[in-house]
Amino acid sequence: MNWIDIGHIDDIPERGARLVKTRAGCVAVFRTGADEVFAASDSCPHKGGPLSEGIVHGRHVTCPLHNWVFSLETGEAQGADEGRIATYPIRVEEGRLLLDAAELAARSAA
Repeated sequence: MNWIDIGHIDDIPERGARLVKTRAGCVAVFRTGADEVFAASDSCPHKGGPLSEGIVHGRHVTCPLHNWVFSLETGEAQGADEGRIATYPIRVEEGRLLLDAAELAARSAA
């Protein structure tokens, strides 16, 4: 894995998200109330809503356009909605957020 530093966990508000621009494209990084972090596509597959502007609740995000809910762990739509968003490996080391750039590039190319 090729981990790149994309910032500090405190750069993302609790139960919030930030859009991170990488060489392979933009990624939404989410932080839960329990300080878990997840990285995923910023675009809702329904109508392209910006998920980084959605509501983070538990390990889920709700699209701000039409209220579709996605698991931040698996990317799967919840309830009656269908579809999925891409998710990417991310970890926290000494407060720094590390994103797997190789995995991001591979999934962006697919």
